[in-house]
Amino acid sequence: MVATRLDPIDRKILAELQADGRMTNVELAKRVGISAPPCLRRVRTLEESGLIRGYHADVNARELGFEVQVFAMVGLDSQAESELSAFEERCRNWPLVRECHMLNGEVDFILKCVAPDLSSFQSFLTGELLTTPNVASVKTSLVIRDAKDDPGVPFDVLEDRLSRTA
Repeated sequence: MVATRLDPIDRKILAELQADGRMTNVELAKRVGISAPPCLRRVRTLEESGLIRGYHADVNARELGFEVQVFAMVGLDSQAESELSAFEERCRNWPLVRECHMLNGEVDFILKCVAPDLSSFQSFLTGELLTTPNVASVKTSLVIRDAKDDPGVPFDVLEDRLSRTA
């Protein structure tokens, strides 16, 4: 497990940046209890290792006019690797699809879609998703409201787990 190779300072850096990726290096260093130069070196190492994949703004979709959020459960006719990869590639190219996850069970993929309105989503559904080769079924659920939307991982759970194994 990669987390066991990270020291507590690296894990604290990750937790702090996950909570607020805009803070300055000086502020981050203060929060994790080290000086700024070694903090910056650690951040760069975490970035280069792929543990930090990027920094993003948490954009309010509804305020920007994207009123509709839908989860689409997609079943495929074939689960051959070439077919799975082809479907994933299509998902990467559809702007309304914001997340695509392959699942185990009755459904092959779940897609999180965001659209300005219901008719835009319906156009995507009927004109793109349902007409895609190998798509056997699609079931959709419209999001009424978000109760929780936390990014990343629960670092407190990680720290608890590591303290029990130490």
